[in-house]
Amino acid sequence: MAAEYTVRTLSKLAGVSPRTLRHYDALGLLRPAGTKVSGYRFYGPTELERLQRILFYRELGLPLEGIRKVLDAPGYDDLAALREHRRALVERWRRTEALVELLDRTISEKEGRIRMNDQERFKAFQKDLVESNERKYGAEARRKYGDEVFDASNRKVLAMDEVKMKEAQDLASAVVEKFLAAFESGDPAGPLAREGAEMHRRWLCLYWKKYTKAAHAGLVRMYVEDSRFTAYYDQHRPGLAAFLRDSVLAWLGEPAQDPPQP
Repeated sequence: MAAEYTVRTLSKLAGVSPRTLRHYDALGLLRPAGTKVSGYRFYGPTELERLQRILFYRELGLPLEGIRKVLDAPGYDDLAALREHRRALVERWRRTEALVELLDRTISEKEGRIRMNDQERFKAFQKDLVESNERKYGAEARRKYGDEVFDASNRKVLAMDEVKMKEAQDLASAVVEKFLAAFESGDPAGPLAREGAEMHRRWLCLYWKKYTKAAHAGLVRMYVEDSRFTAYYDQHRPGLAAFLRDSVLAWLGEPAQDPPQP
């Protein structure tokens, strides 16, 4: 006979509080298997498995409502989800390991035992940026521009020193501010928008091995076609991604939309 757990015994087994289990029940995230004659709610093997999955997702930072939607989705694949959990946790572990190593070297330098150059000082952060971009946009970018172009961009980021890193970060913020100001004017071909487009080109050149107008146009079109890019710019102002695209395309002398296919 399968083991059955009360709220209290399950909380001890799983390391969560009884209050948390009751909260999960109220949200519809984890319902008890049933209620005994005594009035105690109990959980069985299915609920234990679901609780483990909930805790996995919680560890990855997913909000509770998001976890419920994932687990209850019609096409939910438990094995695929477990494999993705493992991949994400290994990736996090590697990033943490790299940061711990950098901290150890920084402490050693502070103690006068070693000296680090500027590139070494920021290597872990640069690697994290490259891996994050690969994870979020790598597949689409490689299909659009090819492995050689994308790999060359990654190498350029990893070779940045402190000055270049700060320049890239400051310019990225300035691009958004410029386009926000241009957005208020309502003219994607106006002076502020043209300044923003040129700044955007300079920002790209910090990452790209070779700049081309065609690649620039393709990228800003992706800002609207890919919801992740759209969300990044539209968090500042709804419609900003489309305005940025139109501004850059106007500056490049390109049509706002791709021509229809014959």
